[in-house]
Amino acid sequence: MRILHELTEKPNLSLALGYFDGVHLGHQAVIKSAVDFARQNGTPSAVITFKDHPCCYFWGVCPKYILTREYREKYISALGIDYLFELDFEKLADLTADEYLEKILIKYFKPKSISTGFNHNFGHNKTGNVEFLKHNASIYGYEYFALPPERYNGEVISSTKIRTLLSDGKIETANSMLGRNFIIKGEVIKGQQLGRTIGFRTANLRYPAELIDIPFGVYSVNVNYNNTKFRGIANFGVRPTVNGKGTLLEVHILDFDRDIYGEVLEVEFIKMIRREHKFNSLAELKFQIKSDIQNI
Repeated sequence: MRILHELTEKPNLSLALGYFDGVHLGHQAVIKSAVDFARQNGTPSAVITFKDHPCCYFWGVCPKYILTREYREKYISALGIDYLFELDFEKLADLTADEYLEKILIKYFKPKSISTGFNHNFGHNKTGNVEFLKHNASIYGYEYFALPPERYNGEVISSTKIRTLLSDGKIETANSMLGRNFIIKGEVIKGQQLGRTIGFRTANLRYPAELIDIPFGVYSVNVNYNNTKFRGIANFGVRPTVNGKGTLLEVHILDFDRDIYGEVLEVEFIKMIRREHKFNSLAELKFQIKSDIQNI
């Protein structure tokens, strides 16, 4: 997949439109629609999106994301897309729906098809929508696919819903809607090194500031290190029992005993075990960690 940050003429594309924060099951359906059409009709496929969420422009503050941009690009690429256009929303924000369709989508891409979600909108004051794209399909000669909502346990899957689930610590349900595990990536940094004194060495990472905040607590995790996956248990929070300073993600990797300072780990969150709690002693904390490991 080739990533482009400026408009470039690439005619005869099969397009998928959306921001795709999370690349959840609903987003995947939209993107797969564009890829399937492209493969069936011998044309390239592309995702047209933005570097930052439109809310960054309208509100002056970016929302907390479900994925870092690196992972959004990785997961979109894995779906078979040929081109990913990550455009500057500010340059396009004042275009009407007609102008965006004619001066951007038609002019630069001459699309053979356009795929969106069922509730997609665009253009100044959100005047572009599913009906607008459907109406213009015959005028501009593209096929249009509005994908119906994907559901989990009867509930519509959306980025907003997934953010709420993650904020509430409902990791398993969020993962089911994502179609994969919620994940972060970070460099291992030095902490207080107290874990080794109670028999549970930890790899310490800073939680990415741009991602949705999960509750302070203990989590069952998978840890990807050096192309190998390990089981683990992680504490995210301020470590009140040891008077920790600042927020930190501490990961104890099972059956692993190496110094990996400065190296990069991927941490996949499986489920929340409990909320963070202050214990009366290190001995009490050690006992609780042993109990937590039994629940991963």
